[in-house]
Amino acid sequence: MPKNKGKGGKNRKRGKNEADDEKRELVFKEDGQEYAQVLRMLGNGRCETMCIDGSKRLCHIRGKMHKKVWIAAGDIILVGLRDYQDDKADVIFKYMPDEARLLKAYGELPENIRLNEGIGGLDEEDEGAADDYIEFEDEDIDKI
Repeated sequence: MPKNKGKGGKNRKRGKNEADDEKRELVFKEDGQEYAQVLRMLGNGRCETMCIDGSKRLCHIRGKMHKKVWIAAGDIILVGLRDYQDDKADVIFKYMPDEARLLKAYGELPENIRLNEGIGGLDEEDEGAADDYIEFEDEDIDKI
């Protein structure tokens, strides 16, 4: 039987998430950067975002964040704008929900942005699902 030459299994490769609970410094945008909200994930390290300046952009998740920082629809992110492509950008930083609320409180994000709700009308579909069911009275059941 061959001797194991590795240093451990897949749990070792995953590492530990010890840095999640400590507070980090709030990062504000600089020139050439913009706040954005993720509309949908496209796969292959890309996502479609609505930037605060009002334009939709195709964003690329940079290699340092790829498969380490998970981004979902509705998240607030910081994107780096490209000076040669206006419709594309690069994801620089993902804000945690409490950091996004702080940004909104500081006035960096507009008031009409929805922070902790999913994008795409998922909440409206859940309310409309109750209309699909038909309620029967006791009298109706006796007739059947």
